[in-house]
Amino acid sequence: MDERGLKVGGYARFTSTDYPGELAAVVFVQGCPWRCSYCHNPHLQPRGSEPLMRWKDLLTFLASRAGLLDAVVFSGGEPTLDPALEDAMRDVKALGFKIGLHTAGIYPQRLQQVLPLVDWVGLDVKTSFDAYDELTGAPGSAQAAQAAARMVLDSGVPYEFRTTVHPKLTTARHLTALTETLAEMGCTSYALQDFRPVGCRTENLLTLGSEAALDAALVGQVKSRFPQFILRKAE
Repeated sequence: MDERGLKVGGYARFTSTDYPGELAAVVFVQGCPWRCSYCHNPHLQPRGSEPLMRWKDLLTFLASRAGLLDAVVFSGGEPTLDPALEDAMRDVKALGFKIGLHTAGIYPQRLQQVLPLVDWVGLDVKTSFDAYDELTGAPGSAQAAQAAARMVLDSGVPYEFRTTVHPKLTTARHLTALTETLAEMGCTSYALQDFRPVGCRTENLLTLGSEAALDAALVGQVKSRFPQFILRKAE
């Protein structure tokens, strides 16, 4: 493994919500090339920031949690950005943990490389694919996200696709088009989740919650498309 190891931007010692049905620690990987304006972890976007701690030190901590936790989730930022991700996953798996991955599918080829090590994937799907590049600020992001969604569906790895909703960014048209597409692709597990203002640095997004975009009729339509559906409210 690269002696520098995974570039750690933060970690959570314990969570019961980031890997369904499992108690987990979360490793936040530094760096993301997309600039979604509602991002609640913008401090993790710059790749050049100094790591919070060395990977080998965090691995030592994780080893101390073996038998107490079920899983380790790699999140971000965008974890597939880091070339050390695969080796870090192997390190964690050797300790006996299940592996969770939170990703936006930014790097489909790198996602394909690590999927055989992953036990569960949470894939963020941002909006209808015709509006993707505008939301992410990254040309070509729609193609990457679609390719990643197909890879996850074809892999057989348990997953959840989820969309964060903000009324200024994600309209009923966007949600209808996106969820119809995902259902046609074969997605069976999907969540809508509230925008969380905590951490967001875009001032004009902070005053509205997603209730303005998630009326009961729309939620009912989306729910009808997926055998497993969750409406996840912000805490």
